[in-house]
Amino acid sequence: MSERPTAGRARRSRVLATAGLLALAGSLLAATPAVAAPPGCDNRTNNSVRKLTECVTLEGVREHLEAFQGIADANDGTRASGLPGYDASADYVAEQARAAGLSVTTQEFEFPFFAIESESLSANGVDYEPGTDFRTMTFSGSGAVTATAVPVDLQLPPQGSSTSGCEAADFASFPAGSIALIQRGTCAFGVKAQNALDAGAAAAVIFNAGTEGSTEVLNGTLGAPVDIPAVGTSFDVGVALQNATVTLQTTSVSDTRTTTNVFAEVAGRTDRVLMVGAHLDSVPEGAGINDNGSGSAAILEVAQNIAKTRPEQTIRFAWWGAEELGLLGSEHYVADLQATAPAELDRISAYLNFDMVGSPNFARFIYDGDNSDNVGAGAGPEGSAALEDVFQTFYTDRGLTYEGTDFTGRSDYGPFIAAGVDIPSGGLFTGAEGVKTPEQAARYGGTAGVAYDPNYHQVGDTIANVNDEVLDQNADAIAYATFTVANSAELVPDPAATDVAGDVGSGGGLHDHDHGVDAS
Repeated sequence: MSERPTAGRARRSRVLATAGLLALAGSLLAATPAVAAPPGCDNRTNNSVRKLTECVTLEGVREHLEAFQGIADANDGTRASGLPGYDASADYVAEQARAAGLSVTTQEFEFPFFAIESESLSANGVDYEPGTDFRTMTFSGSGAVTATAVPVDLQLPPQGSSTSGCEAADFASFPAGSIALIQRGTCAFGVKAQNALDAGAAAAVIFNAGTEGSTEVLNGTLGAPVDIPAVGTSFDVGVALQNATVTLQTTSVSDTRTTTNVFAEVAGRTDRVLMVGAHLDSVPEGAGINDNGSGSAAILEVAQNIAKTRPEQTIRFAWWGAEELGLLGSEHYVADLQATAPAELDRISAYLNFDMVGSPNFARFIYDGDNSDNVGAGAGPEGSAALEDVFQTFYTDRGLTYEGTDFTGRSDYGPFIAAGVDIPSGGLFTGAEGVKTPEQAARYGGTAGVAYDPNYHQVGDTIANVNDEVLDQNADAIAYATFTVANSAELVPDPAATDVAGDVGSGGGLHDHDHGVDAS
């Protein structure tokens, strides 16, 4: 997970939405019944929230999800960047957007490709289950090892964030050829694994933060190739492996490939751009229908139905490639604008992100723009609170419960909120491998003690892995927020009006892709 510094550069001021604007949008929303799309949606101009949310339907979103599932079925069950299933997904989105009348462009970029071909872990007479008990870390090396799992500066029981494996001194007496057993905390997983390799370790096992009874598997990336097998596991499994004879095998593919970001625009004012994004790629293990076919399909449905309008701001929809390998598509886009067209970056007034909006055991999370819960990270860039207010208004007007989630840098808003960019951001999320609490089950329904998405990053993330109730609600929420923000000068003021410093917040959260630096 990539954590961001909080110091921001000077940037235009963005103020909160006025109460009158949100009340007006709310009254339009309240008039929208939850019914099938009326006749004529393919041709009419949806120039109000009411019209747009009438035409954005669950049926339309599911048509796109079925298309993504069909693409995966025809391409070895996956839509991962660097593989034919992703290319077909990008072609589908571009064709659908172009047919709706949007202006479509693409952006190719090279990226470090990684895929797991086989993996196994056993010890103490137990064969551990891939995906359930352990996961090969992204950019792990390949190899087969049987050796003792030697603890490296463990902190048991945990007391704050562990520094296990963060310094070469942690391996001062490490026996070469052993497996390094490392605890999560403080520094990047890649640093821990590289230190283990430098100390002569034959493999590395990094276990999750937690206490006795913690079974959540660490799902992480090394950030760059490290030439030993490296896997993540749960706190309980990690503790059980101490000084055990462990057999660990990983076979992976790691090389450089090319993938694509897809963009579709609705023309408005040329000096201001609202960006609405979702990552299009799956992990290699599955079709990625909830993660993140759900977000990709929902913004495509909104784009098709808002295409004929003339919004106050230009709306640029973005489908990002290679998110699952470290936000690489959005990182490339922002870095490229910083290097070649900083004025174009300054045109972006706000960024809305939708990554997993149909989780089967869902909660309704809104990115906490103002840190109102005073938990975890600080606030997002100035103006993010206004975006949070828009989603809160939507849910409140429909009598739907919700809660905040921190900006973590673990999804594609990360490059937009980074220090030196500081673009107001917001969005929705329905949960990944985090476990639903009893309090959340009472609020949202579903099952306490079970992950929000039990098939997160697994072969089971298929068309059957989506909750239609929350997907329908969130498709309307995306339409509502896109229309409201794009047509509100009060919400995101003209960049020429003022120029003040903004601050960036980041921190721990729920969508635990664990890209880059770990900050548990």
